[in-house]
Amino acid sequence: MSLRFLLPENGVHDLIESWPDDPRVYEREPSPIDRSITPEFFETWAFSGCVPADEIAVMNHGANPPRPSINPAGYKTNGRTDGKKLRRYYEQGFTIRLGNLQRVVPFLHAVTHQIQQETGFSNYVHAFLTPPGGQGLRHHWDQQMAIIVQIAGTKTWELWKPKFPDPVRTYAESTRVWDERWRAEWEASGPDHTVDLAPGQSLLLPRGWVHNPHARTASKSSIHLTFAIRERTPLWLAEQLTAGLIEQAEFRALVMPSEIHGAGLAARLEDTRARLIQYLETLNPHEHVTAVRAAARTELEYTT
Repeated sequence: MSLRFLLPENGVHDLIESWPDDPRVYEREPSPIDRSITPEFFETWAFSGCVPADEIAVMNHGANPPRPSINPAGYKTNGRTDGKKLRRYYEQGFTIRLGNLQRVVPFLHAVTHQIQQETGFSNYVHAFLTPPGGQGLRHHWDQQMAIIVQIAGTKTWELWKPKFPDPVRTYAESTRVWDERWRAEWEASGPDHTVDLAPGQSLLLPRGWVHNPHARTASKSSIHLTFAIRERTPLWLAEQLTAGLIEQAEFRALVMPSEIHGAGLAARLEDTRARLIQYLETLNPHEHVTAVRAAARTELEYTT
Protein backbone atom coordinates (compact mmCIF):
# COMPACT_ATOMS: atom_id res chain seq x y z
CA MET A 1 0.00 0.00 0.00
CA SER A 2 1.61 3.25 -1.17
CA LEU A 3 0.00 5.33 1.57
CA ARG A 4 2.32 3.45 3.94
CA PHE A 5 5.25 5.02 2.08
CA LEU A 6 3.99 8.41 3.31
CA LEU A 7 2.42 7.68 6.69
CA PRO A 8 2.83 5.22 9.56
CA GLU A 9 0.14 2.61 10.17
CA ASN A 10 -1.90 4.84 12.50
CA GLY A 11 -1.72 7.66 9.96
CA VAL A 12 -3.03 5.42 7.18
CA HIS A 13 -5.83 4.28 9.50
CA ASP A 14 -6.73 7.89 10.36
CA LEU A 15 -6.81 8.86 6.71
CA ILE A 16 -8.84 5.92 5.42
CA GLU A 17 -11.23 5.59 8.35
CA SER A 18 -11.89 9.19 9.43
CA TRP A 19 -10.27 11.59 6.91
CA PRO A 20 -9.21 14.15 9.57
CA ASP A 21 -10.29 17.75 9.31
CA ASP A 22 -7.47 19.03 11.52
CA PRO A 23 -3.71 19.01 10.79
CA ARG A 24 -1.69 16.09 12.18
CA VAL A 25 2.02 15.27 12.28
CA TYR A 26 3.21 11.67 12.06
CA GLU A 27 6.57 10.02 12.63
CA ARG A 28 7.17 7.54 9.84
CA GLU A 29 9.65 4.76 9.29
CA PRO A 30 12.06 4.93 6.32
CA SER A 31 10.28 3.77 3.18
CA PRO A 32 10.96 3.45 -0.55
CA ILE A 33 10.22 7.19 -0.78
CA ASP A 34 13.33 7.96 1.28
CA ARG A 35 15.47 5.54 -0.68
CA SER A 36 14.34 6.75 -4.10
CA ILE A 37 13.61 10.47 -3.64
CA THR A 38 16.75 11.81 -1.99
CA PRO A 39 18.51 15.19 -1.95
CA GLU A 40 20.92 13.71 -4.52
CA PHE A 41 17.96 12.86 -6.75
CA PHE A 42 16.89 16.50 -6.77
CA GLU A 43 20.45 17.71 -7.29
CA THR A 44 20.44 15.76 -10.54
CA TRP A 45 16.81 16.17 -11.52
CA ALA A 46 16.26 19.85 -10.76
CA PHE A 47 19.51 21.28 -12.02
CA SER A 48 20.24 19.07 -15.02
CA GLY A 49 17.56 20.59 -17.22
CA CYS A 50 15.49 17.39 -17.25
CA VAL A 51 12.41 18.91 -15.59
CA PRO A 52 9.78 20.10 -18.10
CA ALA A 53 9.87 23.88 -18.06
CA ASP A 54 6.07 24.13 -17.90
CA GLU A 55 6.12 22.33 -14.55
CA ILE A 56 8.58 24.70 -12.86
CA ALA A 57 7.79 27.69 -10.67
CA VAL A 58 10.47 29.95 -9.19
CA MET A 59 9.46 32.27 -6.35
CA ASN A 60 10.90 34.18 -3.43
CA HIS A 61 8.60 35.68 -0.84
CA GLY A 62 11.58 36.00 1.45
CA ALA A 63 13.00 38.76 -0.75
CA ASN A 64 12.38 42.45 -0.12
CA PRO A 65 10.30 43.26 -2.06
CA PRO A 66 8.83 39.76 -2.58
CA ARG A 67 9.19 38.16 -5.99
CA PRO A 68 6.20 35.81 -6.19
CA SER A 69 6.93 34.49 -9.66
CA ILE A 70 9.84 34.58 -12.11
CA ASN A 71 9.13 34.73 -15.82
CA PRO A 72 9.94 31.27 -17.24
CA ALA A 73 12.22 32.94 -19.79
CA GLY A 74 14.57 33.54 -16.87
CA TYR A 75 15.37 29.84 -16.51
CA LYS A 76 15.02 28.72 -20.13
CA THR A 77 17.43 28.52 -23.05
CA ASN A 78 15.98 27.89 -26.51
CA GLY A 79 12.63 27.17 -24.91
CA ARG A 80 13.91 24.41 -22.64
CA THR A 81 14.80 24.28 -18.95
CA ASP A 82 18.33 25.55 -18.33
CA GLY A 83 19.60 23.83 -15.19
CA LYS A 84 22.42 26.32 -14.65
CA LYS A 85 20.04 29.28 -14.69
CA LEU A 86 17.69 27.46 -12.35
CA ARG A 87 20.54 26.76 -9.94
CA ARG A 88 21.50 30.44 -9.90
CA TYR A 89 18.01 31.39 -8.77
CA TYR A 90 18.16 28.75 -6.06
CA GLU A 91 21.53 30.04 -4.85
CA GLN A 92 20.03 33.55 -4.71
CA GLY A 93 17.37 32.35 -2.24
CA PHE A 94 14.53 31.37 -4.58
CA THR A 95 12.29 28.37 -3.93
CA ILE A 96 12.02 25.95 -6.84
CA ARG A 97 8.74 24.10 -7.30
CA LEU A 98 8.82 21.02 -9.52
CA GLY A 99 5.25 20.17 -10.44
CA ASN A 100 3.47 16.94 -11.32
CA LEU A 101 6.42 14.64 -10.79
CA GLN A 102 4.07 11.67 -11.18
CA ARG A 103 4.07 12.44 -14.92
CA VAL A 104 7.82 12.23 -15.38
CA VAL A 105 9.26 10.10 -12.54
CA PRO A 106 8.21 6.44 -12.96
CA PHE A 107 8.53 5.62 -9.26
CA LEU A 108 6.27 8.52 -8.25
CA HIS A 109 3.84 7.63 -11.02
CA ALA A 110 3.54 4.18 -9.49
CA VAL A 111 3.04 5.64 -5.98
CA THR A 112 0.28 8.05 -7.03
CA HIS A 113 -1.41 5.39 -9.15
CA GLN A 114 -1.49 3.01 -6.19
CA ILE A 115 -2.82 5.74 -3.87
CA GLN A 116 -5.72 6.20 -6.27
CA GLN A 117 -6.41 2.47 -6.23
CA GLU A 118 -6.40 2.54 -2.41
CA THR A 119 -8.57 5.64 -1.94
CA GLY A 120 -10.51 6.17 -5.16
CA PHE A 121 -9.09 9.71 -5.23
CA SER A 122 -6.91 11.09 -8.01
CA ASN A 123 -3.72 12.75 -6.80
CA TYR A 124 -0.51 14.42 -7.86
CA VAL A 125 2.85 15.24 -6.32
CA HIS A 126 4.87 18.47 -6.31
CA ALA A 127 8.36 18.96 -4.87
CA PHE A 128 9.54 22.18 -3.21
CA LEU A 129 13.23 23.04 -2.83
CA THR A 130 13.76 25.98 -0.47
CA PRO A 131 17.24 27.29 0.45
CA PRO A 132 17.96 28.17 4.09
CA GLY A 133 16.34 31.46 5.05
CA GLY A 134 13.98 31.28 2.10
CA GLN A 135 10.25 31.24 1.50
CA GLY A 136 8.36 30.25 -1.62
CA LEU A 137 4.61 30.59 -1.21
CA ARG A 138 2.98 32.74 1.45
CA HIS A 139 -0.45 32.44 3.10
CA HIS A 140 -2.91 30.43 1.01
CA TRP A 141 -5.05 27.31 1.20
CA ASP A 142 -5.57 24.32 -1.06
CA GLN A 143 -8.66 22.64 -2.47
CA GLN A 144 -7.69 19.10 -1.45
CA MET A 145 -6.06 17.10 1.32
CA ALA A 146 -2.26 17.31 1.27
CA ILE A 147 0.27 14.89 2.71
CA ILE A 148 3.53 16.76 3.22
CA VAL A 149 6.57 14.46 3.29
CA GLN A 150 9.77 16.14 4.51
CA ILE A 151 12.81 14.80 2.66
CA ALA A 152 15.64 17.04 3.88
CA GLY A 153 16.14 20.04 6.16
CA THR A 154 13.33 21.61 8.18
CA LYS A 155 10.25 23.48 7.00
CA THR A 156 8.13 25.61 9.31
CA TRP A 157 4.37 25.49 8.72
CA GLU A 158 2.26 28.25 10.26
CA LEU A 159 -1.36 27.08 10.14
CA TRP A 160 -4.73 28.81 10.60
CA LYS A 161 -8.24 27.36 10.63
CA PRO A 162 -10.18 27.55 7.35
CA LYS A 163 -11.90 30.72 6.21
CA PHE A 164 -14.35 28.67 4.12
CA PRO A 165 -15.70 25.18 4.86
CA ASP A 166 -14.81 22.44 2.39
CA PRO A 167 -13.36 24.42 -0.53
CA VAL A 168 -13.24 22.29 -3.67
CA ARG A 169 -12.42 22.82 -7.35
CA THR A 170 -13.00 26.53 -8.02
CA TYR A 171 -15.35 27.03 -5.05
CA ALA A 172 -13.70 29.31 -2.46
CA GLU A 173 -10.34 28.99 -4.20
CA SER A 174 -7.91 31.27 -2.37
CA THR A 175 -6.78 33.06 -5.53
CA ARG A 176 -10.42 33.81 -6.46
CA VAL A 177 -11.75 35.06 -3.12
CA TRP A 178 -8.56 36.54 -1.69
CA ASP A 179 -8.71 39.61 0.53
CA GLU A 180 -5.26 40.99 1.35
CA ARG A 181 -6.52 42.22 4.72
CA TRP A 182 -6.68 38.60 5.88
CA ARG A 183 -2.90 38.32 5.86
CA ALA A 184 -2.54 41.16 8.36
CA GLU A 185 -5.24 39.54 10.55
CA TRP A 186 -3.46 36.18 10.54
CA GLU A 187 -0.10 37.72 11.31
CA ALA A 188 -1.58 39.83 14.12
CA SER A 189 -3.37 36.89 15.76
CA GLY A 190 -0.58 34.38 15.23
CA PRO A 191 -1.08 30.86 13.87
CA ASP A 192 -3.41 28.30 15.42
CA HIS A 193 -0.63 25.73 15.01
CA THR A 194 3.07 25.90 14.17
CA VAL A 195 4.87 22.81 12.92
CA ASP A 196 8.60 22.48 12.32
CA LEU A 197 8.58 19.51 9.96
CA ALA A 198 11.78 17.43 9.87
CA PRO A 199 12.92 14.43 7.82
CA GLY A 200 11.09 11.29 8.91
CA GLN A 201 7.91 13.27 9.55
CA SER A 202 4.76 13.80 7.50
CA LEU A 203 2.11 16.48 7.90
CA LEU A 204 -1.52 15.76 7.08
CA LEU A 205 -2.97 19.10 5.95
CA PRO A 206 -6.74 19.11 5.27
CA ARG A 207 -8.20 21.26 2.51
CA GLY A 208 -9.00 24.83 3.46
CA TRP A 209 -6.41 25.17 6.23
CA VAL A 210 -4.45 28.36 5.68
CA HIS A 211 -0.70 27.77 5.63
CA ASN A 212 2.37 29.95 5.49
CA PRO A 213 5.34 27.58 4.93
CA HIS A 214 8.90 28.87 5.13
CA ALA A 215 12.50 28.04 5.95
CA ARG A 216 13.34 31.50 7.27
CA THR A 217 14.89 30.14 10.46
CA ALA A 218 16.44 27.03 8.88
CA SER A 219 20.20 26.54 8.59
CA LYS A 220 19.95 23.94 5.82
CA SER A 221 18.03 23.61 2.58
CA SER A 222 14.53 22.18 2.86
CA ILE A 223 13.10 19.64 0.43
CA HIS A 224 9.59 18.30 0.74
CA LEU A 225 7.03 16.49 -1.36
CA THR A 226 3.38 17.50 -1.39
CA PHE A 227 1.01 14.70 -2.31
CA ALA A 228 -2.30 16.42 -3.11
CA ILE A 229 -5.25 14.04 -2.74
CA ARG A 230 -8.40 15.20 -4.56
CA GLU A 231 -11.37 14.08 -2.50
CA ARG A 232 -14.49 12.76 -4.21
CA THR A 233 -17.64 14.61 -3.16
CA PRO A 234 -21.42 14.16 -3.55
CA LEU A 235 -21.16 16.62 -6.44
CA TRP A 236 -18.84 14.15 -8.17
CA LEU A 237 -21.30 11.32 -7.45
CA ALA A 238 -24.11 13.41 -8.94
CA GLU A 239 -22.03 13.90 -12.07
CA GLN A 240 -21.53 10.17 -12.32
CA LEU A 241 -25.27 9.55 -11.95
CA THR A 242 -26.16 12.10 -14.63
CA ALA A 243 -23.43 11.10 -17.08
CA GLY A 244 -25.95 8.90 -18.92
CA LEU A 245 -28.05 11.93 -19.88
CA ILE A 246 -25.96 12.23 -23.02
CA GLU A 247 -27.75 9.10 -24.26
CA GLN A 248 -31.13 10.86 -24.02
CA ALA A 249 -32.07 12.64 -27.24
CA GLU A 250 -34.00 15.37 -25.42
CA PHE A 251 -30.84 16.35 -23.54
CA ARG A 252 -28.91 16.65 -26.81
CA ALA A 253 -31.53 18.84 -28.45
CA LEU A 254 -30.76 22.42 -29.37
CA VAL A 255 -31.49 25.31 -27.06
CA MET A 256 -32.22 28.20 -29.42
CA PRO A 257 -30.48 31.57 -29.00
CA SER A 258 -33.92 33.14 -28.87
CA GLU A 259 -34.72 30.99 -25.83
CA ILE A 260 -31.52 31.96 -24.04
CA HIS A 261 -32.10 35.67 -24.62
CA GLY A 262 -35.88 35.69 -24.44
CA ALA A 263 -38.66 35.18 -21.95
CA GLY A 264 -38.84 31.48 -22.77
CA LEU A 265 -35.68 30.59 -20.84
CA ALA A 266 -37.50 30.11 -17.54
CA ALA A 267 -39.91 27.66 -19.16
CA ARG A 268 -37.05 25.78 -20.80
CA LEU A 269 -35.27 25.51 -17.45
CA GLU A 270 -38.44 24.24 -15.80
CA ASP A 271 -38.87 21.63 -18.53
CA THR A 272 -35.25 20.53 -18.20
CA ARG A 273 -35.60 20.28 -14.42
CA ALA A 274 -38.70 18.10 -14.80
CA ARG A 275 -36.94 15.81 -17.28
CA LEU A 276 -33.92 15.57 -14.98
CA ILE A 277 -36.09 14.58 -12.01
CA GLN A 278 -37.87 12.00 -14.15
CA TYR A 279 -34.53 10.58 -15.27
CA LEU A 280 -33.20 10.33 -11.70
CA GLU A 281 -36.42 8.78 -10.38
CA THR A 282 -36.15 5.93 -12.87
CA LEU A 283 -32.43 5.41 -12.30
CA ASN A 284 -31.33 2.47 -10.16
CA PRO A 285 -28.20 3.56 -8.23
CA HIS A 286 -27.22 -0.04 -7.50
CA GLU A 287 -26.73 -0.64 -11.21
CA HIS A 288 -24.08 2.10 -11.30
CA VAL A 289 -21.93 1.02 -8.38
CA THR A 290 -19.39 -0.88 -10.48
CA ALA A 291 -19.02 1.92 -13.04
CA VAL A 292 -18.68 4.66 -10.40
CA ARG A 293 -16.09 2.66 -8.48
CA ALA A 294 -14.11 2.12 -11.70
CA ALA A 295 -14.30 5.85 -12.49
CA ALA A 296 -13.01 6.72 -9.02
CA ARG A 297 -9.98 4.51 -9.58
CA THR A 298 -9.18 5.81 -13.06
CA GLU A 299 -10.28 9.45 -13.48
CA LEU A 300 -7.19 11.64 -13.14
CA GLU A 301 -8.73 15.10 -13.28
CA TYR A 302 -11.97 16.72 -12.27
CA THR A 303 -14.42 17.61 -14.98
CA THR A 304 -15.58 21.15 -14.32
